Amino acid sequence: MSESIRSELIKSELIKPAWPAPANVKAISSTRHGGYSAGPFHSLNLGNHVGDSADAVRRNRQQFQTNAAMPGQPVWLNQTHSTHCISLSSVAITNCDADASFSVQPGLICTVMTADCLPVLICNRQGTEVAAIHAGWRGLCNGIIENTLQLFSRPDDCMAWLGPAISQQAFEVGADVRAAFMQQDPGAGAAFVPGVSGKWFADLYLLARQRLTASGIHAIYGAEYCTYQQTADFFSYRRDGQTGRMATAIWLD
Repeated sequence: MSESIRSELIKSELIKPAWPAPANVKAISSTRHGGYSAGPFHSLNLGNHVGDSADAVRRNRQQFQTNAAMPGQPVWLNQTHSTHCISLSSVAITNCDADASFSVQPGLICTVMTADCLPVLICNRQGTEVAAIHAGWRGLCNGIIENTLQLFSRPDDCMAWLGPAISQQAFEVGADVRAAFMQQDPGAGAAFVPGVSGKWFADLYLLARQRLTASGIHAIYGAEYCTYQQTADFFSYRRDGQTGRMATAIWLD
Protein backbone atom coordinates (compact mmCIF):
# COMPACT_ATOMS: atom_id res chain seq x y z
CA MET A 1 0.00 0.00 0.00
CA SER A 2 1.39 3.40 -0.88
CA GLU A 3 1.87 6.17 1.67
CA SER A 4 -0.86 8.26 0.00
CA ILE A 5 -3.42 5.49 0.28
CA ARG A 6 -2.40 4.74 3.85
CA SER A 7 -2.83 8.39 4.87
CA GLU A 8 -6.23 8.56 3.22
CA LEU A 9 -7.41 5.51 5.13
CA ILE A 10 -6.10 6.81 8.46
CA LYS A 11 -7.98 10.09 7.96
CA SER A 12 -11.19 8.17 7.32
CA GLU A 13 -10.74 6.48 10.75
CA LEU A 14 -10.73 2.92 9.38
CA ILE A 15 -8.16 0.89 7.46
CA LYS A 16 -9.34 -1.21 4.56
CA PRO A 17 -6.87 -4.03 3.86
CA ALA A 18 -5.06 -3.81 0.54
CA TRP A 19 -5.23 -7.43 -0.60
CA PRO A 20 -6.86 -9.25 -3.55
CA ALA A 21 -9.63 -10.88 -1.52
CA PRO A 22 -12.83 -11.98 -3.31
CA ALA A 23 -15.44 -9.22 -3.59
CA ASN A 24 -17.77 -10.85 -1.05
CA VAL A 25 -15.04 -10.90 1.61
CA LYS A 26 -15.26 -7.72 3.67
CA ALA A 27 -12.52 -6.66 6.08
CA ILE A 28 -11.71 -3.61 8.18
CA SER A 29 -9.35 -2.49 10.93
CA SER A 30 -9.93 0.44 13.26
CA THR A 31 -7.60 3.20 14.40
CA ARG A 32 -8.00 5.18 17.61
CA HIS A 33 -9.90 7.95 15.76
CA GLY A 34 -13.59 8.74 15.58
CA GLY A 35 -15.06 7.67 18.92
CA TYR A 36 -16.47 8.96 22.19
CA SER A 37 -13.95 7.91 24.85
CA ALA A 38 -11.87 10.37 26.86
CA GLY A 39 -8.50 10.33 28.63
CA PRO A 40 -6.11 7.48 27.78
CA PHE A 41 -8.88 5.83 25.75
CA HIS A 42 -9.28 8.74 23.34
CA SER A 43 -11.24 8.16 21.27
CA LEU A 44 -12.43 4.98 19.49
CA ASN A 45 -11.71 2.47 22.25
CA LEU A 46 -13.50 -0.80 21.50
CA GLY A 47 -12.40 -2.75 24.57
CA ASN A 48 -14.86 -3.13 27.44
CA HIS A 49 -12.24 -4.60 29.81
CA VAL A 50 -9.73 -1.75 30.08
CA GLY A 51 -11.43 0.62 32.54
CA ASP A 52 -13.21 2.86 30.05
CA SER A 53 -16.80 4.06 30.45
CA ALA A 54 -19.24 1.29 29.51
CA ASP A 55 -21.44 3.80 27.72
CA ALA A 56 -18.52 5.15 25.69
CA VAL A 57 -17.50 1.65 24.65
CA ARG A 58 -21.09 0.83 23.65
CA ARG A 59 -21.28 3.98 21.51
CA ASN A 60 -17.83 3.30 20.03
CA ARG A 61 -18.77 -0.23 19.04
CA GLN A 62 -21.93 1.00 17.39
CA GLN A 63 -19.92 3.68 15.56
CA PHE A 64 -17.41 1.06 14.39
CA GLN A 65 -20.22 -1.18 13.15
CA THR A 66 -21.93 1.68 11.32
CA ASN A 67 -18.81 3.17 9.73
CA ALA A 68 -17.69 -0.25 8.51
CA ALA A 69 -21.14 -0.95 7.02
CA MET A 70 -21.33 -4.25 8.88
CA PRO A 71 -24.43 -6.42 8.37
CA GLY A 72 -24.73 -7.01 12.12
CA GLN A 73 -22.82 -6.87 15.38
CA PRO A 74 -19.22 -8.04 15.52
CA VAL A 75 -18.70 -11.24 17.46
CA TRP A 76 -16.48 -10.09 20.34
CA LEU A 77 -14.22 -12.64 22.02
CA ASN A 78 -12.78 -12.85 25.52
CA GLN A 79 -9.14 -13.07 24.46
CA THR A 80 -6.72 -14.88 26.77
CA HIS A 81 -3.56 -15.33 24.62
CA SER A 82 -4.63 -18.91 23.98
CA THR A 83 -4.46 -21.02 20.82
CA HIS A 84 -8.21 -21.60 20.74
CA CYS A 85 -10.19 -20.76 17.59
CA ILE A 86 -13.97 -21.03 17.55
CA SER A 87 -16.15 -21.67 14.52
CA LEU A 88 -18.96 -19.14 14.49
CA SER A 89 -22.54 -20.28 14.09
CA SER A 90 -24.28 -17.42 15.88
CA VAL A 91 -23.61 -13.90 17.11
CA ALA A 92 -24.69 -15.23 20.54
CA ILE A 93 -21.17 -16.68 20.88
CA THR A 94 -19.99 -13.20 21.99
CA ASN A 95 -17.48 -13.19 24.89
CA CYS A 96 -16.45 -16.83 24.45
CA ASP A 97 -12.88 -17.54 25.60
CA ALA A 98 -10.91 -17.71 22.35
CA ASP A 99 -8.26 -15.84 20.41
CA ALA A 100 -9.52 -16.47 16.89
CA SER A 101 -12.80 -17.08 15.11
CA PHE A 102 -13.67 -18.75 11.82
CA SER A 103 -16.81 -18.49 9.68
CA VAL A 104 -18.40 -19.94 6.56
CA GLN A 105 -21.71 -18.22 7.23
CA PRO A 106 -22.43 -14.83 5.63
CA GLY A 107 -23.16 -12.05 8.08
CA LEU A 108 -21.20 -13.39 11.04
CA ILE A 109 -18.33 -11.01 11.77
CA CYS A 110 -15.05 -12.50 13.00
CA THR A 111 -13.43 -9.86 15.22
CA VAL A 112 -10.31 -9.53 17.35
CA MET A 113 -9.05 -6.66 19.51
CA THR A 114 -5.42 -5.55 19.76
CA ALA A 115 -3.15 -2.82 21.11
CA ASP A 116 0.31 -4.07 20.01
CA CYS A 117 -0.46 -7.74 19.37
CA LEU A 118 -0.83 -8.76 15.74
CA PRO A 119 -4.27 -9.11 14.12
CA VAL A 120 -4.22 -11.63 11.26
CA LEU A 121 -7.04 -11.95 8.73
CA ILE A 122 -7.35 -15.01 6.49
CA CYS A 123 -9.68 -15.88 3.64
CA ASN A 124 -9.73 -18.51 0.93
CA ARG A 125 -9.66 -17.59 -2.75
CA GLN A 126 -13.22 -18.83 -3.28
CA GLY A 127 -14.62 -16.38 -0.73
CA THR A 128 -16.32 -19.07 1.34
CA GLU A 129 -14.14 -19.19 4.47
CA VAL A 130 -12.74 -16.39 6.66
CA ALA A 131 -11.01 -16.03 10.02
CA ALA A 132 -9.64 -13.35 12.35
CA ILE A 133 -6.72 -14.15 14.68
CA HIS A 134 -5.33 -12.35 17.75
CA ALA A 135 -1.62 -13.20 17.65
CA GLY A 136 0.39 -12.04 20.61
CA TRP A 137 3.79 -13.66 20.97
CA ARG A 138 2.45 -16.46 23.20
CA GLY A 139 -0.38 -17.42 20.91
CA LEU A 140 1.82 -17.09 17.86
CA CYS A 141 4.53 -19.27 19.39
CA ASN A 142 2.11 -21.91 20.63
CA GLY A 143 0.18 -22.31 17.38
CA ILE A 144 -2.84 -20.00 17.13
CA ILE A 145 -2.28 -19.59 13.37
CA GLU A 146 -1.90 -23.32 12.78
CA ASN A 147 -4.95 -24.16 14.90
CA THR A 148 -7.07 -21.67 12.98
CA LEU A 149 -5.91 -22.93 9.60
CA GLN A 150 -7.03 -26.44 10.52
CA LEU A 151 -10.59 -25.20 10.05
CA PHE A 152 -9.98 -24.18 6.43
CA SER A 153 -10.65 -26.68 3.64
CA ARG A 154 -7.36 -25.88 1.90
CA PRO A 155 -4.95 -23.65 3.83
CA ASP A 156 -2.63 -23.58 0.82
CA ASP A 157 -5.37 -21.86 -1.17
CA CYS A 158 -5.72 -18.93 1.25
CA MET A 159 -4.33 -15.44 1.65
CA ALA A 160 -3.53 -13.45 4.78
CA TRP A 161 -3.41 -9.80 5.82
CA LEU A 162 -1.33 -8.65 8.78
CA GLY A 163 -2.89 -5.68 10.54
CA PRO A 164 -1.44 -2.94 12.78
CA ALA A 165 0.96 -4.29 15.42
CA ILE A 166 4.08 -3.28 17.32
CA SER A 167 7.16 -3.16 15.11
CA GLN A 168 10.45 -4.90 15.79
CA GLN A 169 12.15 -1.61 16.69
CA ALA A 170 9.79 -1.21 19.67
CA PHE A 171 9.21 -4.82 20.76
CA GLU A 172 11.95 -5.83 23.19
CA VAL A 173 11.57 -9.28 24.76
CA GLY A 174 13.57 -11.58 26.97
CA ALA A 175 15.82 -14.41 25.84
CA ASP A 176 13.11 -16.86 26.93
CA VAL A 177 10.80 -15.60 24.19
CA ARG A 178 13.45 -16.08 21.51
CA ALA A 179 14.28 -19.53 22.88
CA ALA A 180 10.61 -20.58 22.85
CA PHE A 181 10.27 -19.71 19.15
CA MET A 182 13.58 -21.27 18.18
CA GLN A 183 12.76 -24.48 20.02
CA GLN A 184 9.91 -24.97 17.55
CA ASP A 185 11.70 -23.55 14.50
CA PRO A 186 15.41 -22.65 14.46
CA GLY A 187 14.65 -20.37 11.52
CA ALA A 188 12.73 -18.10 13.89
CA GLY A 189 16.10 -16.70 14.91
CA ALA A 190 15.94 -14.47 11.84
CA ALA A 191 13.10 -12.56 13.50
CA PHE A 192 15.23 -11.43 16.47
CA VAL A 193 18.02 -8.86 16.72
CA PRO A 194 20.10 -8.31 19.88
CA GLY A 195 19.13 -5.62 22.34
CA VAL A 196 20.95 -4.81 25.59
CA SER A 197 21.43 -6.87 28.75
CA GLY A 198 20.50 -10.13 27.06
CA LYS A 199 17.27 -8.77 25.55
CA TRP A 200 16.12 -9.16 21.95
CA PHE A 201 13.94 -7.19 19.56
CA ALA A 202 11.27 -9.46 18.06
CA ASP A 203 9.62 -9.05 14.67
CA LEU A 204 6.01 -10.22 15.08
CA TYR A 205 5.33 -9.61 11.41
CA LEU A 206 8.17 -11.90 10.32
CA LEU A 207 7.30 -14.56 12.89
CA ALA A 208 3.74 -14.62 11.54
CA ARG A 209 4.98 -14.77 7.95
CA GLN A 210 7.15 -17.76 8.84
CA ARG A 211 4.22 -19.62 10.40
CA LEU A 212 1.90 -18.80 7.51
CA THR A 213 4.44 -19.82 4.90
CA ALA A 214 5.14 -23.09 6.70
CA SER A 215 1.40 -23.77 6.58
CA GLY A 216 1.27 -23.24 2.82
CA ILE A 217 0.17 -19.60 2.65
CA HIS A 218 2.45 -17.50 0.46
CA ALA A 219 0.04 -14.66 -0.42
CA ILE A 220 0.67 -12.42 2.60
CA TYR A 221 -0.16 -8.71 2.68
CA GLY A 222 -0.13 -5.82 5.14
CA ALA A 223 2.48 -5.45 7.90
CA GLU A 224 2.63 -1.69 7.28
CA TYR A 225 2.17 -0.03 10.67
CA CYS A 226 3.67 0.26 14.15
CA THR A 227 1.16 0.72 16.95
CA TYR A 228 3.90 1.81 19.36
CA GLN A 229 5.53 4.46 17.19
CA GLN A 230 2.39 5.86 15.51
CA THR A 231 1.07 7.41 18.71
CA ALA A 232 -1.58 9.59 17.09
CA ASP A 233 -3.23 6.74 15.21
CA PHE A 234 -3.06 3.63 17.38
CA PHE A 235 -3.43 2.42 20.95
CA SER A 236 -0.33 0.72 22.39
CA TYR A 237 -0.33 -1.18 25.66
CA ARG A 238 3.45 -1.32 25.81
CA ARG A 239 3.76 2.42 25.23
CA ASP A 240 0.95 3.66 27.47
CA GLY A 241 -0.08 0.90 29.89
CA GLN A 242 -3.67 1.95 30.42
CA THR A 243 -5.08 2.42 26.95
CA GLY A 244 -7.81 1.39 24.53
CA ARG A 245 -8.12 -1.37 21.97
CA MET A 246 -8.48 -1.38 18.19
CA ALA A 247 -10.50 -4.04 16.37
CA THR A 248 -9.87 -5.94 13.15
CA ALA A 249 -12.78 -7.76 11.53
CA ILE A 250 -13.64 -9.93 8.54
CA TRP A 251 -16.90 -11.36 7.26
CA LEU A 252 -18.66 -12.84 4.24
CA ASP A 253 -21.32 -10.82 2.44
